[in-house]
Amino acid sequence: MITETEDTAVTEKTESSAGEQENTAGKGLYSMPEGAVEESEVVGSDFWEGITLPKVEKPKKEKRGKSVLITVISSLLCLCMGAAITVVAVRGKGTLSNLITGNKHMTFSLPLEHKPDIDPKYKEEDGRFTSEGIAAYCVPSVVSIDIYRESVTGGPKGVGSGIIISSDGYIVSNAHVIDPDALALKAILSDGREYSVEIIGRDEVSDIAVVKIPVTGLQPAVFGDSSELKLGEEVMAIGNPAGYRNSVSKGVISGFNRSVMVERINQRIEVMQVDCPINPGNSGGALFNMWGQVVGITSSKLSTYGYDSVGFAIPSNNAKKIIEDLMEHGRVLGRARIGITYYQIPTAAADVSDIKPGLLVVTIDESCDVANTELRVGDIITSIDGFDIFKTDNASALLAGRSPGDVLNCHVYRPADDPSKEGTEFDITFELMEDTGTLVTTDVEVVGIF
Repeated sequence: MITETEDTAVTEKTESSAGEQENTAGKGLYSMPEGAVEESEVVGSDFWEGITLPKVEKPKKEKRGKSVLITVISSLLCLCMGAAITVVAVRGKGTLSNLITGNKHMTFSLPLEHKPDIDPKYKEEDGRFTSEGIAAYCVPSVVSIDIYRESVTGGPKGVGSGIIISSDGYIVSNAHVIDPDALALKAILSDGREYSVEIIGRDEVSDIAVVKIPVTGLQPAVFGDSSELKLGEEVMAIGNPAGYRNSVSKGVISGFNRSVMVERINQRIEVMQVDCPINPGNSGGALFNMWGQVVGITSSKLSTYGYDSVGFAIPSNNAKKIIEDLMEHGRVLGRARIGITYYQIPTAAADVSDIKPGLLVVTIDESCDVANTELRVGDIITSIDGFDIFKTDNASALLAGRSPGDVLNCHVYRPADDPSKEGTEFDITFELMEDTGTLVTTDVEVVGIF
C-alpha cells in the first residue's frame, strides 16, 4: 500500500489519507500571522453639505444631434473596454492581468542550474556539499506547513512541508498537503516565523500545489536537473516529519521510473525511489542532491507491514512545467479529460457481480461533450479506442498524449435493471475537453477523475 506522507500524529501507524490522524507532537496554541486588512475610509454625508453644484444649461436644439452621437460613441467605447478587461482578467497573464486580478498570478519560468558555487568549508574535494553543508545551506529554503481543519486553538490536525521557489513567498508542496477545505493553512519558516497561506494553484493529477505567503527576502531553493541523477547517488531529504521541523535525513537514489497509485484520485504518478527516511509530514518537502539542488519533491512511502526505507519523490523535471502553469494560470494547461468520475471494476469483482470489468460511471460533467452521448451514470466503459480497460490499472494513462478536441471512441456496457436479464452494449463517440482543474465531490470513497 502506498501512502502519502502528510502527518497527522507521531504514531507507529502510517495511513495513506492526508489528515485523518491527530498530530500529538507539539500540541498547543499556535499564533496566526498579523496583518488584518484595515477598514476603508468612508466619506460621511456631511462632506456634501454646503456644496453648490454648477448650473447646467440645457443644450441648444441644434447641438442635440451631435450630443447624441457623442453619447453613443462613448457608450460603445465603454462596452469595448469592459469586455477587454473581462477577457484579460479571465484568460490573460502578465502585468495588465495582475493589475486586474490583484497580482495573484505571474508569468514564471522555473530556472534549472548546474553545480552552484558554494562556500569552500562545506565542500568535498570534488566540490559537493558535505551533509553539514546541505543542512546549513538548504534548510532555510524549506518550510513546515500546519493544517487546521476544525479549530485553530487545538493545534494542527495535519502537517506537511514545502519548498521556497521565489524570494517573494511562492512555495511548492504536494496537492494532498494543501487541503482546499481546511479551515486554515500556516507556513512556518526555518527561523520560526509564521504566515498564513494563500493557495495559488493545485493539481491533483500530479499531486503538486503552489501557495504563497506574504513575505519577501526569502532564500529560494536551487532546482537541479533530475535526469542527471545516477542510481546509488547520495541525496538528502529535508522536511517536517511528525511535526519535527527542519529535520534532515540521508540516503541514496534506489530506483527510477517507479509508478505509485494515488488512492485519493485512483490514478498513478511517476516517481523516484529513495531509501532515506520519508515519513508523514515530509510530504511536499525537498529531496536535495549533494550539490544543494532540489531534484525531487518528497511525496509518499511504502507503509505495508514488513517493508522499510522505501520512499518516493516526484522528479524535479516532472514538476517543473506543472509549477510554472500553476503560477501563471492557477491550473495545468493543455490536459485533456473525458468529463466523468468513475470507480474502476477489476475482472475478479466483475465476475462475482456478473457484469463486465471497466470504469463504472459515477458522475458526468454536463458541460463536457460526453454528456451529449447515450452514456449515463451506472454504465460501464469497457474499452477506449479499442483498448480493453481490464488490461490496465492506470486508466488515466489512456489519455496520455491526447489533447482537448481529440475525438474518442468508447464501448459501453449497461447492466440490466433486472439481474436475470442480459445487459446492453453500445458505442459512443465524443470530443475530449480541457481539464480546468475543477474539483469533483462524490459519495464514493475511491473515485477516479477522468
